[in-house]
Parts: sequence; C-alpha cells; structure tokens
Amino acid sequence: MDWLSAARLRSVDVHNDVLAVAFALASALVIAWGTVVRHRISRRGNQNGSLRDSPIVTALTSPLWWAGMSTAILGYLLEATALAFGTLLVVQPTLVLSLLFTLVLSARMSRRRMTRHETVWAIILTAGVAVVVTLGKPLPGDVDPPADRWMGAFIVGCLALGTITWIATYLHGPRRALALGIVCGALFGYVAVLSKAFIDVVVHHGPGAALVAWETYGMIAGAVLGTVVQQYSFNSGELRHSLPAMSVSTPLVALTVGMIVLREHFQIDSVAGWVVMAVAISAMTAGTIQLSRRQE
Repeated sequence: MDWLSAARLRSVDVHNDVLAVAFALASALVIAWGTVVRHRISRRGNQNGSLRDSPIVTALTSPLWWAGMSTAILGYLLEATALAFGTLLVVQPTLVLSLLFTLVLSARMSRRRMTRHETVWAIILTAGVAVVVTLGKPLPGDVDPPADRWMGAFIVGCLALGTITWIATYLHGPRRALALGIVCGALFGYVAVLSKAFIDVVVHHGPGAALVAWETYGMIAGAVLGTVVQQYSFNSGELRHSLPAMSVSTPLVALTVGMIVLREHFQIDSVAGWVVMAVAISAMTAGTIQLSRRQE
C-alpha cells in the first residue's frame, strides 16, 4: 500500500461531520466575542480611517484588545480542529453563524434587545446553513493538490485584492471600510483553505512534516495580514460598513477556492437538489448582509 492510499484510509477514520459542526459552532462563538471586543477598542482610537495613521498602536496598548485577540486565536484553534474532522464545505457555512453570535453579543454589550427584523433574518441565516450542510453532504477533496492549482488561485487573489487595496487608499469613511472589509474577508477565505491544507499535512504526514510545509507559513502570514487589514477596516467606519463584506467574502472565497484547489464537492446529482442549494446559499447571503447591517 502506498502512502497516498494509507492517507486516504486515515482520512476516513477521522472524518466526522457531527464533530466538525460542533467545533465550528464553538469557534464561531469565540470568534464573535473577539470581533466585538476588537471593534470596540478601535472606536476608542483614531476615527479618521487613515491607512497611514495606524490604529494598531492604540489596539496594542489595550489589555482588552489582547484579551479579544486571545479569544480569536482560541476560536481559530477550534476551527482548525473542526477542519480535522470535516471539509471546508461543512465548516465554513457553519462559521457564518459567528455573525449571529456577534449580533447577540454586540446587542448585549450595548444593552439593547434584538428586534423582530433581526430575529427573522437570524432564523433565515440558520436555516440556510442547516440546508447547505445537511443536504449538500460534502465529501473530502485532494490531500495533496498539485502546485498549478495553488499558483492559479494565488495569482488571481493577489491581483484582485491588490487592486481593491490600492483603490481603498483613495476612499474615505464607509467606502474605505467596505473595500477593506472585502479584502479582509477574502484573505481569511484563503487562510481557511490553507488551514485545511495544513491540517491535512498534520493528519496524513505528521506534525514534523507540517514544520517544513509551505502551507504552514502561508497560513500564518495570511492570518497576520488579514488581522492587520481587519483593524484598519474597523477603524475606517462603523462595524455595519465593513462586517457585511467580511462576512460574505470569507465563506464565498473559501468555498470557491476549496472546490477549485482541493476538489471538495457536494453530493448532489439532481437539478432539484441544486435549486434547493442555490436557494439556501442565497438565504445565507441575504441573512448575512441583513444581520451585518444591524451591527453597531
């Protein structure tokens, strides 16, 4: 038996969608808390949204910001654990629920109640996620995708995100927050795919192999860059201007790149099934946009 066959057998042993969803939900909850805390810190600092007058210094001097970052790191570790048990096509839709948790926590910290409008869209979002995960029944993809797939995805991503970032330097206020929110969300989408690749290296080749794997350092670099861009985006305007873009672009980029590079796929073989999936994904997107607009 060659090493690839053995790897596939081991992947069957660890694959468990129930555990993947459970860890993804835990991750979504702690990521939401970290997001709320870091945004509240950014509002205490520079409010002009300048890319040159960095909000990072203000954030780094706040113990509460570090507490929020520590929670975000814990959330990421939980996400990585979820990816060890399931596919991106299961974990990423579940993580979208972090927006719902963010809304609840933000409302609580602001001492207000969720409105009927928010409750309805929260139900729609949750239903959309449930349909995608249960009806789609995603299957794992390639453990070691070829380099040309990665290169194509990185080239397209660098060109697109570089252009949006350049445009953002000429924008102000909500428009800058929106543009940087798109960049931040897309970066974390790539980080999610790299995280899955990193976990595959650990599971199938061992921790030692992960220390020398390029996916490990690409994942770390992407996470650091995404966090920096996120802080600039938060500083450029209210959370409702940047969060919709982040919340939508992260899963869309992660799922798209995951399907193209890793070859993950849904188990749907009928037109009716794809119609239902399209409706569910549309509901997820609409719910994400509507709820993120309610953030303060």
